[in-house]
Amino acid sequence: MGNFVKKGGLIALGALLGILISVHFSAVANQEQKATIPYEDLQLLAAVFGKIKSNYVDAVPDDKLIREAINGMVQGLDPHSAFLDGRDLDDLKVTTQGKFGGLGIEVSGESGAIRVVSPIEDTPAFRAGIKSGDLIVKIDETVTRGLPLAKAVDMMRGKPGTKVKLTIARESEPLPLEIIIRREYINIKSVRSKMVEPNYGYVRIRNFQENTGAEMVAALNNLYKEAPLSGLILDLRGDPGGLLDQAIAVSAAFLPQESLVVYTEGRTSDARMELKARRRDYQRTALSRDVLSDLPKAVKSVPMVVLIDSGSASASEIVAGALQDHKRATLMGAPSFGKGSVQTIMEIDKTHSLKLTTARYFTPSGRSIQAKGITPDIAVDDGRDVMRVREVNLGRHLETPEKNAENATSNEKESDMKEPSNPADNKEPRAKRVAPEPFEFGSKEDFQLQQALNELKGLPITPSNQPAKELVAATGGKDGAATQEATPKEAVTNKTSEKEPAPAK
Repeated sequence: MGNFVKKGGLIALGALLGILISVHFSAVANQEQKATIPYEDLQLLAAVFGKIKSNYVDAVPDDKLIREAINGMVQGLDPHSAFLDGRDLDDLKVTTQGKFGGLGIEVSGESGAIRVVSPIEDTPAFRAGIKSGDLIVKIDETVTRGLPLAKAVDMMRGKPGTKVKLTIARESEPLPLEIIIRREYINIKSVRSKMVEPNYGYVRIRNFQENTGAEMVAALNNLYKEAPLSGLILDLRGDPGGLLDQAIAVSAAFLPQESLVVYTEGRTSDARMELKARRRDYQRTALSRDVLSDLPKAVKSVPMVVLIDSGSASASEIVAGALQDHKRATLMGAPSFGKGSVQTIMEIDKTHSLKLTTARYFTPSGRSIQAKGITPDIAVDDGRDVMRVREVNLGRHLETPEKNAENATSNEKESDMKEPSNPADNKEPRAKRVAPEPFEFGSKEDFQLQQALNELKGLPITPSNQPAKELVAATGGKDGAATQEATPKEAVTNKTSEKEPAPAK
């Protein structure tokens, strides 16, 4: 038995040493000071491996133990790093191409729970009423607490036409919600547009895929064919992000050439970049035609409002931050998600890769997006953003660098963010079945859109569509008497004041 334990320990030690050494030498190639490899800690890990091999109640394959050890190591870093196999890489590819099967929902793993980042518009999850910030506590009859994210995603996928039952914990609801959704083949179009009023255009970007820049150019051309624009609304609400080069393309469409869009800082030279409104930064293939070459010239100067909320993350925050810093657009809505980190796909071997957080994003003026997000110039509450679940609420989130703390764009403190309770932690109450009506971005009932139109027309802005009693309570009044509701005239000048950020390096 001793030889067996020793052999099992050597297998684990050898495999992990191989991975760590390769990562180690890759990293130190661009660093002056070498990091040390913790051999004693690896020996401890090998000893635990051996104990499990010889004493666990059931026999466990070596590759499963090694994989779970790697998963634990990577998942302990932050919510966005992951160890990927061939299936995971295929999933990542089809997501960026906008074609995949399932429910149409962006999720993240959070301290052993499954959190909804954003439902994708016009998908089964969106139509069923799934909301950003929801906790998925059950998939069919399987409790998700402790379930690996990849396993949960697999369970939600399936043959189009089949059904899956999700049990949802939502802070605004006293009981879990039981929602049955029919799976569909998802084929997402990144951009949609329309003329919301004569001479006022609306462009919504749902996520940033391979062709988002080209789709947006086509949408803008179609709008200008109808009529010259007096104002444009760019809707990034509920946009979970996507490809960085497409975020640069969207920003470059509205900014002067060579304008700084975003820069990154990390430990290696490859992680330190300045990305600008120039072709080589938004178009990977130099031989193809410039994706922005057909852009209407008037787009560079048309008055703009950008709509954001807590579901606006990553690439959408880069666009919002760049347009805000260059004073190209007025931002309206609610503070964004705060996902300001860069993930790099590193190939380990032919079937495995590492998605590793390697840098942080900064806006052109030097503001960190990470765990802070982008604060709109004009706060407009439509009652949908009540949960305010953002990056700062995620377990193990990357901290904001101390040097950029004074440039933080969010006025909210982490302690102010309530963490919704997970009914799976206690005795679960009986779930109720619901079929909530989905919110339609860009509709006549879209309160924030109407306020964006008012801003473009120079009309008064109403800061909230909540009843007056709720407004008084929210601002600290007692019994509806102590605090006066802001008038539209007051609200139009009630823009967020921020300390002037430090210049970019």
